[in-house]
Amino acid sequence: MKLLPASRRRATQKVVVGDHDGVVMCFGMKKGEAVTVFKTLPGQKIARLELGGVLNTPQEKVFVAAGSEIRGFTKRGKQFLSFETNLTESIKAMHISGSDLFLSASYIYNHYCDCKDQHYYLSGDKINDIICLPVERLPRITPVLACQDRVLRVLQGSDVMYEIEVPGPPTVLALHNGNGGDSGEDLMFGTSDGKLGLIQITTSKPIHKWEIRNEKKRGGILCVDNFDIVGDGVKDLLVGRDDGMVEVYSFDNANEPVLRFDQALSESVTSIQGGCVGKDGYDEIVVSTYSGWVTGLTTEPIHKESGPGEELKINQEMQNKISSLRSELEHLQLKVLQEREKYQQSSQSSKAKSAVPSFSINDKFTLNKDDASYSLTLEVQTAIDNVLIQSDVPIDLLDVDKNSAVVSFSSCDSEANTTRLELKIRSIEGQYGTLQAYVTPRIQPKTCQVRQYLIKPLSLHQRTHVIDHDRPMNTLTLTGQFSFAEVHSWVVFCLPEVPEKPPAGECVTFYFQNTFLDTQLESTYKKGEGIFKSDNISTISILKDVLSKEATKRKINLNISYEINEVSVKHTLKLIHPKLEYQLLLAKKVQLIDALKELQVHEGNTNFLIPEYRCILEEADHLQEEYKKQPAHLERLYGMITDLFIDKFKFKGTNVKTKVPLLLEILDSYDQNALIAFFDAA
Repeated sequence: MKLLPASRRRATQKVVVGDHDGVVMCFGMKKGEAVTVFKTLPGQKIARLELGGVLNTPQEKVFVAAGSEIRGFTKRGKQFLSFETNLTESIKAMHISGSDLFLSASYIYNHYCDCKDQHYYLSGDKINDIICLPVERLPRITPVLACQDRVLRVLQGSDVMYEIEVPGPPTVLALHNGNGGDSGEDLMFGTSDGKLGLIQITTSKPIHKWEIRNEKKRGGILCVDNFDIVGDGVKDLLVGRDDGMVEVYSFDNANEPVLRFDQALSESVTSIQGGCVGKDGYDEIVVSTYSGWVTGLTTEPIHKESGPGEELKINQEMQNKISSLRSELEHLQLKVLQEREKYQQSSQSSKAKSAVPSFSINDKFTLNKDDASYSLTLEVQTAIDNVLIQSDVPIDLLDVDKNSAVVSFSSCDSEANTTRLELKIRSIEGQYGTLQAYVTPRIQPKTCQVRQYLIKPLSLHQRTHVIDHDRPMNTLTLTGQFSFAEVHSWVVFCLPEVPEKPPAGECVTFYFQNTFLDTQLESTYKKGEGIFKSDNISTISILKDVLSKEATKRKINLNISYEINEVSVKHTLKLIHPKLEYQLLLAKKVQLIDALKELQVHEGNTNFLIPEYRCILEEADHLQEEYKKQPAHLERLYGMITDLFIDKFKFKGTNVKTKVPLLLEILDSYDQNALIAFFDAA
């Protein structure tokens, strides 16, 4: 969704929207009613809608990308362009600058000028968004690609000039202030894990200006815009997130963004624009959401100061609005009845094909670095009736605070119209398989769609740009008659965030970090050889088992050798120590709560208690809430220590499973030195 430029200052603007049915619609608001300017016929799903026009003139031509075709419309709805790009994949991202057109499909980037092919680039990972620095302000064409592997690639022609590492997979790019800021080189990015940043793209290197970490654990960023909604003469930053959050950031004296307003909507925000749509002279933030709503957040005061005459006028306005809504509702109810009858007739006729209604699902399955859990977000264009989750591997279902969905075992409010829900899931490394979600929306006749998500052997690992080479590392080396594509497919099978297609070149290195323990993994492989290094023996053990299984499946003979570094075991135990100590201390604190509460009642206050105990009482609810989740936490940590113990001796050819009960006894009366001594002595 975009807002067309106003014909004069402070006049209302028209809204133009492209949807999944392939319809482009332009409308304006008159007395609170939407008035259509033009509406096209349905077609292929529209992936992108951008505004363009001659440089340095109002950008009021509408361009849409659907499948592999670009179409252009005037602001009155007349089609003036139909350009078939012949790309093999559907267009995912588009940017327009004068007569230059920048497109990307999943992995392919193309630059056209006057619809003639200029440049081409094949990316190593999926391209999520594309932009070009303003050519009217800079003497060069500088396209920037936002790629899934947490990298922004800055191009010159068909080549990468340099790469910029960003803190999460970038989903959206925008020019700062809409024009590249003071230098014309300032570029904003938003990531799928909810971070925002500003980078200056100079000819030689990037300069990082600021970054907003996602402290409040809000959703991923889907759209941004620059507009002075506060009215202080400085453009504010408008942000839309996939959990329905709309945010406004203003800039302080040091040009750092500060959150000024936020508003939660119930669906993911697919576009955000600042402008004047509803009423002359009142700016607003206009957003479109996943299921097709266009909503305005206005600066117009809702409660008007009025005299008696005004009051009558307002009441009359209200009456008119209510009666028009009533008639619209009656019209819709009639339409529903007609459609239902039509459906009944068509499904009962002898020539009837299966008339199962189709519906689209917007889903996202991502690993959260903060708590090493997976978020499964499901959003449907209509209200969800229920979601059944089935998994062929053991997983923990965690509770999500901001959820209107109820994790079953209980009755739930059948009146709630939830179109979006989020589940938190925690997996165990080494246990891999498929998680399936059966989504049933509240539509007739009952229909259900199944979505599948892979839980990989090293599911808690996340791609990272750098690792600490000074840690004690264990090495696993594979050699054999396998191709580069084969070894790459094994790595894709084992680890998240690896691109499906083998990267260009003969050899590749990926770095990973375990989000739960902070251990690391370096994987380097080429045709006939793979070398995997980790400071955690259990990671190496899982890789050894899975890779040999995959090679056996394909009847490939593997030579496996490994070098185990004894020091790494103590190092991993030290990484687990703070987590284990925290959980055990939590249990001790919770045991004290009842006794402390009794003392408090007896004494009438808590002044006589030492600060530590007073703190326990103040945080009692929070501590008890955490303690409820504890069995799973402790079990998980005990499991990791047990695996580490078994894996250490497995590589020596010794089976120590009989000693596990002894190990668990030591863990029950935990002491770090006693545990390390047990590992050394066994």
